[in-house]
Amino acid sequence: MTNHALAVLESALRERKLDGTLTKALAPLERMDPSALVPMEVAAVDACLHGGLPRGQLSELSGPRSSGRMTLLLQLVAAATRRGEIAAFVDTADRLDVASAAAAGVDLSRLLWIRGHGPDSSWGLSPEPWALLDRALKALNLILQAGGFGVVAIDLADVPPASIRHIPFTTWLRVQRTIEGSDTACVLLTSEPLARSAGGLTVSLAGRTTWAGASNQSRRLSGVDVRVRVVSPRKRIDGEVTVEALATDVF
Repeated sequence: MTNHALAVLESALRERKLDGTLTKALAPLERMDPSALVPMEVAAVDACLHGGLPRGQLSELSGPRSSGRMTLLLQLVAAATRRGEIAAFVDTADRLDVASAAAAGVDLSRLLWIRGHGPDSSWGLSPEPWALLDRALKALNLILQAGGFGVVAIDLADVPPASIRHIPFTTWLRVQRTIEGSDTACVLLTSEPLARSAGGLTVSLAGRTTWAGASNQSRRLSGVDVRVRVVSPRKRIDGEVTVEALATDVF
């Protein structure tokens, strides 16, 4: 009876082209083809990820401000553009510092930057902040449907929690359906774990910033000590790495 029920389930998934989700979710990370991964080219982090974030899956980088979340995302995008791939970034709250992206090695000519509205103005004054988030999600959907991107990321870290709660979970199911079997790694940048696909990864960050300079006028960000916890469908891996900070204090 159990085998018959499993066969019926697999048949139903296959008819809806969802069978790949089940099989990929059960594949151990160590056995994944390196070409199916997007490395960050940060040795300690890639070791925790067993090579990088999986392509064709929805993953997330989550952590509070100054935890290193934006640092790692820029490293991921920089590595992708160095390989000649095209990347896209949906900047919901208009937080991207272009100088920091360039300092991280991002080839800006290979980055599609979709700018949203700053939280100090639009989030606070708009009677419907959900409409701003909705536009960002629609932009993400259009980019993924267009295809051809190695990395597509959306920054939801500074979106008010009340607006985040308005996002139906089916939104992420549609995202996964769109990128299933593609070479695109879709990444959510969040303040806390929000959603990932069955075969995606959650990279939870907890960081401590260090500063250099003798006075307030000369203080500059010198480093971010990051603790990385990777949650996969098959295992949890803990590791500690140090990520070189970028020329910005917004992470």
